Amino acid sequence: MPARPEPRPGVLKIEAYVPGKSAAAGVAKVYKLSSNETPLGPSPKAVEAIRSFDHLELYPDGSATRLREAIAAKYGLDAGRIVCGAGSDELLSLITGAYVGPGDEGIFSEHGFLVYRIAILAAGGVPVVAPEKDYRADVDAILARVTPKTKIVFLANPNNPTGTYLPFDEVKRLHAGLPPHVLLVLDAAYAEYVRRNDYEAGLELVATAENVVMTRTFSKIYGLANLRIGWMVAPAHVVDAVNRIRGPFNVNGPAMAAAVAAIQDDAHVAKSVEHNETWLAWLTREIEALGLKVTPSVGNFLLVHFPREEGRTAKDADAFLTERGLILRRIDGYGLPHALRLTVGTEEANRLVVAALGDFLGKDHA
Repeated sequence: MPARPEPRPGVLKIEAYVPGKSAAAGVAKVYKLSSNETPLGPSPKAVEAIRSFDHLELYPDGSATRLREAIAAKYGLDAGRIVCGAGSDELLSLITGAYVGPGDEGIFSEHGFLVYRIAILAAGGVPVVAPEKDYRADVDAILARVTPKTKIVFLANPNNPTGTYLPFDEVKRLHAGLPPHVLLVLDAAYAEYVRRNDYEAGLELVATAENVVMTRTFSKIYGLANLRIGWMVAPAHVVDAVNRIRGPFNVNGPAMAAAVAAIQDDAHVAKSVEHNETWLAWLTREIEALGLKVTPSVGNFLLVHFPREEGRTAKDADAFLTERGLILRRIDGYGLPHALRLTVGTEEANRLVVAALGDFLGKDHA
C-alpha cells in the first residue's frame, strides 16, 4: 500500500499551464503583449454593470438565465442549449470530464491550446497529437488518428498560438469523417476577430449535428478576462451531461452582469475589430520588413519566427524586449521554441515593439 495518498494515473503527467508573464524587473512601464488581452479594455457598459452590482451576500443564479438569454438573443439560439462557465477553460474541462475516461483518447492538433492536453490527462485519457501543415490544423492527419478509443476531438479555430484557421468547408469535412459517437469541440475563442468569407465559428454544425459543441469566451474581444466567464452551445443531451457535473454556482454574479452588458454593446466590439484589423496588418507588414517570418493570423495576435543563430533567437529577443518593458509570450510549451507570440496592443505598444525588434536585429526603422 502507498505510504501517502497518490493522485490517480494521468495527473502527474500534466505539465501545469504557465500563463504569459506580466512583469519586467526594474522597468518603469510595462506593455503586456503576452496574453491576447484586448488593448481597448471592456465595454464601458460592462464596467458600469459591475460598479452598480449589489447583494454580494447572495448566491448567483446557478443557471445563468439572464446571460444565456442574452447570448441566445444575440445569435438566434435556444437558451436551453447554452451553458456558461468560469471562462471557456472550465467548459473544456467539464466537457472532457463528461466524455473521456481512463484509456480513452482525445485528439488535438500539434500546436493546439495546451488546456486540451491537460483536460484529457486530468480525465485519465490519452492525448493524441495530430501534426499540422504550415502551422494549420490538418483534417486528414486528425482523421488518420481516430481509433475505436477516440472519444473527443478538439479544434481551436482560429488556433492559439498560431493565428491560423480552417475554412468552414474543412471543418465540415472533419466532422463528416468522424464516427457519430466522437464529440467534436470547436473552440472559437477568437471568432469575433475573424474577417474571412470562408470562416464560420460552428453554430451551423451545432444546430444540425448531435456530436458538435462550440465554446466561446468573454475574455478576448469583450475584455472580461479577469472575471473568468465563457459559454458553450451544444446538443441538448450534451448540455444535460455537462450540467450534471458543473458546479451549482460556477459563474459569479458580477461576471454575468458584465457579460450581458458587453454582448449587447455592438459599437464597442466593432471598435475593437477595427483597431485589430488596422494594427494586425501593420504589425505583420513592419515585422516582415525587418526580415522576420510572420505566420498569417486572423486573431488578435501574431506568431513571429526568429533565426536559430546565436544572439538572434526567440529566447534572445524575449530577453531584449523584456528589458524594454515589452512582454511577449514564449511558446516553447507549444513546440515552438523559435517563435514568440505577439498580442496586438495599443498604437504606442505596437510602434515600440517594432522599433525594439529593429534595434534587436540591428535594422534601421522609421
